[in-house]
Amino acid sequence: MSAASGLSLNLPAWPEVDYSAFGEVEAVPLSRIQKLTAGYLSRNWVAIPQVTHHDDADITALDDCRTRLASETGKRVSPVAFVVKALVEGLRAFPRFNASLDASGQTLVLKKYFHVGIAVDTPAGLLVGVIRDCDKKSVVQIADEIADVSTRAREKGLPMADMVGGCMTVSSLGHIGGTAFSPIINAPEVAILGLSKAQWKPQRTENGIDWRMMLPLSLTYDHRVINGADAARFVVHVAAALAQPDTLVE
Repeated sequence: MSAASGLSLNLPAWPEVDYSAFGEVEAVPLSRIQKLTAGYLSRNWVAIPQVTHHDDADITALDDCRTRLASETGKRVSPVAFVVKALVEGLRAFPRFNASLDASGQTLVLKKYFHVGIAVDTPAGLLVGVIRDCDKKSVVQIADEIADVSTRAREKGLPMADMVGGCMTVSSLGHIGGTAFSPIINAPEVAILGLSKAQWKPQRTENGIDWRMMLPLSLTYDHRVINGADAARFVVHVAAALAQPDTLVE
């Protein structure tokens, strides 16, 4: 393994089993993308001490903002585009999240650019397309690019040039369901943000109970670089930005 992991594993061999001895089976080869992804995820899982922090973001106003943008522009702006803009605000406020450890594991490289990866579920396997210079683009532009990279990933795949250079990755399962999960870090990034399904939840106010649309956020971070308190602060910062969507539009 690389010097960054500092690990030397001596694991037992994987068991070889004749499953057909127990009943009917079908052997289905993994796709090339699935094989590559399996290798990278296995490396990242064993090489990075990763912890996941969970919190909710109030996106009630964001939903109204999306409706207004659709009326003004004629385009559907996904919540993920707003999350990308909010993530940029978080990366600005917490530079250690916008960083990577070098191969030796001894030097932290702080990035001055804001490229965000978008995990795309394709028939051939998981791909991560990178949206570049998100700090310089409007939420509508980012939504258009997310739609474009997702379509290309599912229909034709993506060239390597479109999948490198990211600062942090967003993985969204909100269109499927779930309340929380623990995404695996996309090395050499030091964190990844997972999104689950938004739900209406009651929130206590001075005047009683108010129902708010809450988006579950799951931040997995590299504990060698980021401590738990800063991870919690980062998620609170991102959630605060999402609660004020008008500031994210441009």
